[in-house]
Amino acid sequence: MRDTPLPQPSVAGSIAPSDLVVRLPRHEASYWGDAVRRLRRNKVAVIMLLAVGADILTPYPYAKASFSHAYESPNPRYPLGTDPLGRDLLSRMIYGARISMIVGVGSQVLVVLIGVPIGALAGYHGGKLDLYLMRAVDVMYAFPTLLFVILIMSALGAGLLNIFIAIGVTGWVTLCRLTRGQILALREQEFVIGARAAGATSWQVILRHLLPNALAPIIVAVTFGVPRAIFTEAALSFIGVGINPPLPSWGGMVGEYQTYLRSYWYMATFPAVAIGLTMLSFSFLGDGLRDALDPTQKR
Repeated sequence: MRDTPLPQPSVAGSIAPSDLVVRLPRHEASYWGDAVRRLRRNKVAVIMLLAVGADILTPYPYAKASFSHAYESPNPRYPLGTDPLGRDLLSRMIYGARISMIVGVGSQVLVVLIGVPIGALAGYHGGKLDLYLMRAVDVMYAFPTLLFVILIMSALGAGLLNIFIAIGVTGWVTLCRLTRGQILALREQEFVIGARAAGATSWQVILRHLLPNALAPIIVAVTFGVPRAIFTEAALSFIGVGINPPLPSWGGMVGEYQTYLRSYWYMATFPAVAIGLTMLSFSFLGDGLRDALDPTQKR
């Protein structure tokens, strides 16, 4: 058997640098850095996030009427056709997308501001406070959500701000229950007991120790709440109590153009398809976030 030749020493009697293999310590990725890396694998979710800024592609003002081009079918000049006033449907669709994103994201901010603090207080303190708060949540669950939203909009009137209020007031109960369950599961952990023993106040324990560890399922729940808010806004605009015209909304466009469905199918079909695709895309985004924020999904 031939012996493997040993590295030849240099003139000075030391081993040549080329014979040395230097292994540097590998830095472990942080939890959130690893979550972002795995979320990027969900291409549909990333594309949906980029679509938020698509209003820069608007070819015409959304309210610009051109009666000489009314009722035009899709063509090179108007890719999605025009409406009875000659307005470009593509431009109105793009502005409608912006409205849907604002409603979806903005309403969920209000949902978080209401639902998370109430759920955290109920889960951390328990006792009578938890009992009273959860009974209030049960009362809210007893009302049909969409009917309650329509009732609030009828009282407040149509408008973007009122849609935020209506969806936020009715949509916080699910997130409240989720937050309460997460806090209940974490409040007896050793790090929480240690924080209380060190003299931390209730809000310090909740904000610094409990909520950061319960953040992943809350983020996923908020993401799934965005398409529900978009659908609610579309339903409100469809029946005429949502976005005020002439500001375009996908639901309002479907309601406005439904009478032309037999003759000019594209007017109501394209906004309806956009609503469905947006809800599907946010479902993919929620799945991507759930996988990205779940440490067991590492590959």
